[in-house]
Amino acid sequence: MPASTLLDVLRQDRLLAVLRGTDADALTACAAVLADNGVRAVELTLSSEAGLEALRRTAAGLPSGSGVLLGAGTVLTRGQARAAVDAGARYLVTPGVAPDVLAEAADLGVPVLCGALTPSEAMTAVRLGAAAVKLFPAHAVGGARYLRDLRAPFPDVPFIAIGGIGLDDVADYLAAGALAVGVGSPLLREAARDSSPAALDALAARARAYLAATGVSAGSAGAAGTAASSTSGTSAR
Repeated sequence: MPASTLLDVLRQDRLLAVLRGTDADALTACAAVLADNGVRAVELTLSSEAGLEALRRTAAGLPSGSGVLLGAGTVLTRGQARAAVDAGARYLVTPGVAPDVLAEAADLGVPVLCGALTPSEAMTAVRLGAAAVKLFPAHAVGGARYLRDLRAPFPDVPFIAIGGIGLDDVADYLAAGALAVGVGSPLLREAARDSSPAALDALAARARAYLAATGVSAGSAGAAGTAASSTSGTSAR
């Protein structure tokens, strides 16, 4: 997948959902709910084996043309990069600058959202071919104010802000110049380990709220969700 395809979706929706947990069933159910509610960029992290399994299951249940772009996060090695792409990842996300992952991704033809925190790291990520710079952990270094300062010398670099971004923070990050925000725990909450109807209904409501906060219209979210809805039963198995 060309980097432009991923960046176009992030530019339009301004939201990347980050799924992290140790229960593959729950993560797979979460991915299906997010797709059904209009979230088109979904990252399943490899911080546990459950992430790779959930990625594999979700990718297998999504028909071509669904509009949902699945990625793998916390990719640290070439081997993880290959395993993620084999499981269905269409892009990779790293927590920091990872030259080996960027090199492997180039060989595999997939874009990378490369983690960086400082100006030097951002420069290195761009030089190594990152599709965008993932500012992480954004909240720990000043949040939107830090992003605004960091963007000043890099006006043409797409930044994805990730880390501790609550619903009320979204507008500030976008105003500071973020291409999109990545949201994990504040979005998933108990659904990362609990696939009960109540937990998934609450997740669906939060997903719609985050999309609204980014400026995505209900109609747009609904259209994306409709495209994915036919796979929700399969994906949640």
